[in-house]
Amino acid sequence: MDFFLLFQIEVLDSALRSAAPLLLACLAGLFSERAGIFDIGLEGKMLAAAFTSAAVAAVTGNIWLGLLAGIGASLLLSAVHGVASITFRGNQLISGVAINFLAAGLTVVIAQSWFGQGGRTPQLTGDARFAGLELPFADALQDVPVFGPIYNGLISGHTILVYVALLCVPLSWWVLYRTRFGLRLRAVGENPAAVDTAGVSVVGLRFAAVMICGVLCGLAGAQLATAEPAAGFVKDMTAGRGYIALAALIFAKWRPWYALYATLLFGYLQAIALRPDLIENALGFSVQAQLLDVLPYILTVIILAGFVGKAIPPRAGGEPYVKER
Repeated sequence: MDFFLLFQIEVLDSALRSAAPLLLACLAGLFSERAGIFDIGLEGKMLAAAFTSAAVAAVTGNIWLGLLAGIGASLLLSAVHGVASITFRGNQLISGVAINFLAAGLTVVIAQSWFGQGGRTPQLTGDARFAGLELPFADALQDVPVFGPIYNGLISGHTILVYVALLCVPLSWWVLYRTRFGLRLRAVGENPAAVDTAGVSVVGLRFAAVMICGVLCGLAGAQLATAEPAAGFVKDMTAGRGYIALAALIFAKWRPWYALYATLLFGYLQAIALRPDLIENALGFSVQAQLLDVLPYILTVIILAGFVGKAIPPRAGGEPYVKER
């Protein structure tokens, strides 16, 4: 077996795992912003979901209860954001930033009060965490040239949330572009007055989009806290992934399939940051580990600086809708 192929598969396997929470958060922002609700609070929702899922799983020993709790925490913050920005027509950016600050502070305080471990939860083991799923015939096919290592080492062995993240891409595309709900959702983000004139509730559609965003952020946070090799919550464990997801959303120009490609790129940069020997072998000289760690954030700055072409957000994005009388 070719060692270089195995090495690349290890990196891509890590990249896929790193990209999963980014992809879920990116799709969450896509639904919200397609409906005209900008959501800077992706980071806070992911963080709240990560803590709640890990804490409940640690206490109950049941990962599924932890997952439901994490989604519930994210939905609660989504409801707060929806009430602030839709019902009371508040500033959507300020509401999102407030959610981020709230989640960053509360998770540490509650974790310290609950577990007394410096703002972290106990490490999750056994039924309190997601284990990798071995797909059918993975072992039997591992000796097949090329296909075997890819199927056994890259496709198989991930947690269920990684596969859910990948399945959410075609599902999101189908919902947005092949259903009446998706058509109305996109129309609300472009021209809410026209949707209202057609007798469809703008408020209802926007709240639906915000709640979908909450579910996806809950899955993203649970993936970080309960499905990674070192399962458990630590302070600020999202590490800016919510903001990276927003940058990936701009990179993807608010399209589901492009979101997959953008987040895989970010995931790959995070994966090679864990393997500095890859860069050293490729370039012939060593690179500081700190520089590799900031590569995803450097790419975020480049994207936000506008080097991805013209990315036009939904026209009614960020603007509260006031019904004409």
